[in-house]
Amino acid sequence: MQFQFDVSANRFPTLEPSPAPDVHDLLRQILEVEREQLAQLRAFLGAQDGGMRWRAFMERWRQQFADLPEACRQALPILEQSYGKMIAELTDQLCQNGSDALDNDFALQEFLDRYGMRLTQLATILNLVAPFADAGPKSESA
Repeated sequence: MQFQFDVSANRFPTLEPSPAPDVHDLLRQILEVEREQLAQLRAFLGAQDGGMRWRAFMERWRQQFADLPEACRQALPILEQSYGKMIAELTDQLCQNGSDALDNDFALQEFLDRYGMRLTQLATILNLVAPFADAGPKSESA
């Protein structure tokens, strides 16, 4: 088997250069897209910021609730201390009774009656007071 190749063509095909896109225009478009993404990220973060919602509340009702942030700042340590004491009491109770502290339905129900509702309600109150303490303007004594 023999093959012959004839490569005696007069001209070889040439590639014509494609027009280069305007680099400045491309950079401008990229910058516009990045600005849009930044605006969307800021809007998303604003929607996720719970503190912003409470600051807006305090701004709307500044005249009627002027002293609320400072009162919440003063009440917050008292609530936190009470919550901490209750958690400490709960853990002491469990440690003293050992592994069989909650082994039957009666013991579990008594434990929940004693700690469950109070801890839940105190945690809810803490979660309501703390944002107001952070939402208002900071006092000069801080």
